[in-house]
Amino acid sequence: MLELKDISFVRNNKKILNKINLTIEDNQLIVITGPNGSGKSTLSKIIMGIENPDEGEIIFNGENITELTIDERAKKGISFAFQQPVKFKGITVYDLIKLSAGKEIKKMEACNTLSKVGLCAKEYIDREVNNSLSGGELKRIEIALATVRKSKLTIFDEPEAGIDLWSFNNLIKVFEELREQEESILIISHQERILNIADKIVLIKNGKIEQIAENKEEIIGSTGQAICCKLKKEEA
Repeated sequence: MLELKDISFVRNNKKILNKINLTIEDNQLIVITGPNGSGKSTLSKIIMGIENPDEGEIIFNGENITELTIDERAKKGISFAFQQPVKFKGITVYDLIKLSAGKEIKKMEACNTLSKVGLCAKEYIDREVNNSLSGGELKRIEIALATVRKSKLTIFDEPEAGIDLWSFNNLIKVFEELREQEESILIISHQERILNIADKIVLIKNGKIEQIAENKEEIIGSTGQAICCKLKKEEA
């Protein structure tokens, strides 16, 4: 279980997050949504330890992890899939999958993992993770890595960015499989189909939690306007 207690964050004299209180239970899929600039991605980075809160505490499975580093949080079972994936010159996709799994795995298993995110295993398994890969390809590889980490909590920052419609459909299946494996999932997104599979939807505006709902209709109805964007096909 993850608990955020009075999390506040200030940058350039502007309060990006203001007294955020949120609990994520075990085996829940939570989607954080809201307008651009509302503090969604900043909150996800604070949970991972990429940013440090100016106020508040982060409790994970009963332990205060507010002062822990990214590596220390990863060892506790928290993982993060970036909106803009990192490139690793000299490392193949297969190498990266093995590193993420933390153990030696066969190529067939690694290929099956790539297939789940819409990548042809034969074409990608031995490719170097460098500039030859598009943003959409890197995004799908990073999502594949998240599925083999076996984390207690996985954070996805706008996972739909830069992927095509077919891959997006597979992405929904990946989230559902992770939940079946009793992992907690936190997704930063405004895509309607991702909101549809959430156990809870957290609406953030101006750095504050405005509403927590169990379905998107509650949020849309209370605000009087749709916050969900139509899914558009993008070239990967």
